[in-house]
Amino acid sequence: MNRKYLLIGVCAVAAVVAYAFLRPAPVNEAGNPAPLEGGAIVAVQMPPIEGNAAIGQRMFESTCISCHGTNAAGVEGAGPPLIHVIYEPSHHADESFQRAVAVGVRSHHWQFDDMPPVEGLTRGDVAMIIAYIREIQRANGIN
Repeated sequence: MNRKYLLIGVCAVAAVVAYAFLRPAPVNEAGNPAPLEGGAIVAVQMPPIEGNAAIGQRMFESTCISCHGTNAAGVEGAGPPLIHVIYEPSHHADESFQRAVAVGVRSHHWQFDDMPPVEGLTRGDVAMIIAYIREIQRANGIN
């Protein structure tokens, strides 16, 4: 009987620890999610954006911003932040973004609806959007 309670306690502690390390929102001193400007999910430090990344920024702002937010910081209730360790290149390679745009993607890391395919973007357009996202990720320590 005591083993059962011990196992339940260990599982509860593991769940709390996993939640604390995996949640994307910053927390305030009380341990509660800190509200960010404009419903953003994560805080993003913006680097200078130049070249193809600047072209990608304009495309992102005209196509992706409504769900993924300003500077890809996510939007509460709409879409996840792309400036997050979940989307680092070793976990979500550039082709993952290409396929998400081309055929959509089922929600699997976040509590949002599935992402539908995005009409009107070529692979080259998406490559520039990816350049923009990767530039911001690097500036925020996501490599």
